[in-house]
Amino acid sequence: MEAALREDLASGDLTSEHCIPERLSARGRLVAKQAGVIAGLPVFEGCLALCCQELKFEALVRDGERVSAGQLLARMAGDGQGLLVAERTALNFMQRMCGVATLTARFVELAAGRARILDTRKTTPGLRAFEKYAVRCGGGENHRFGLFDQAMLKENHFALCLASTEQGLASTEMAAEDSLQAVSARLREKLGPDTLMTVEARDEPEAQAAVRGGADIVLLDNMSSERMGEIIPGLHELAEQRGRSLEIEASGGIDEARVAEVAACGVDRISIGALTHSAAALDLSLYLEPAS
Repeated sequence: MEAALREDLASGDLTSEHCIPERLSARGRLVAKQAGVIAGLPVFEGCLALCCQELKFEALVRDGERVSAGQLLARMAGDGQGLLVAERTALNFMQRMCGVATLTARFVELAAGRARILDTRKTTPGLRAFEKYAVRCGGGENHRFGLFDQAMLKENHFALCLASTEQGLASTEMAAEDSLQAVSARLREKLGPDTLMTVEARDEPEAQAAVRGGADIVLLDNMSSERMGEIIPGLHELAEQRGRSLEIEASGGIDEARVAEVAACGVDRISIGALTHSAAALDLSLYLEPAS
């Protein structure tokens, strides 16, 4: 928040400093201009608090709550210059977060409890914590936060592992492995049994190799709902034979038109990058007036 406010304010507010009295007290109303799901009220308040002396803030709704167009979301009071300095940055954060929460809620509703809706790492740089929080406000779940809290073997990892082998580069322990199963198994060995490992698969043989390699989660990438429904029972059977629990994740181009059929095919979870990279901001307005 501080960085965003500094970006906007820089050397000062040329307008407010010259036309708003320094000690003018003001009050404001935060209003939803369209229906949606609320996320980011603490962030909105935090931005105001960084700029306003003796801020008074009253939230009238909670994060995660659905609101209608025209609904009053919060009331506030503080010094006029401070409210004006914080206004745009506070709105930018909250409109973005409400947009993410609202889009997530639509996907959750369409999935109808048959599969969990998860986000991805396709977030706005610097805003991941806020956007992932907004996903939770919309009823979704968070995938891994970053590279550090879960292992995920994807297409590019395999491409580089195999290329290293073909070039005779054995500088890494995995460079000698030449199959998805072998690479997965080697990573599982290095991680130990307690770290979650997801392995991406594009077809049934790759999915089976991922299970045999010790994947906790098999990510079926860009696969049709019909095909996923055909192979999922066999993957669970294979995992059971190996004494492991298994979750199936679907990903890749799953939009609002497809999510219901994907959720119905037997997957446990659906990861959707659009929740954070394509959500439209929710229209909110802050109305200010002199305090009486």
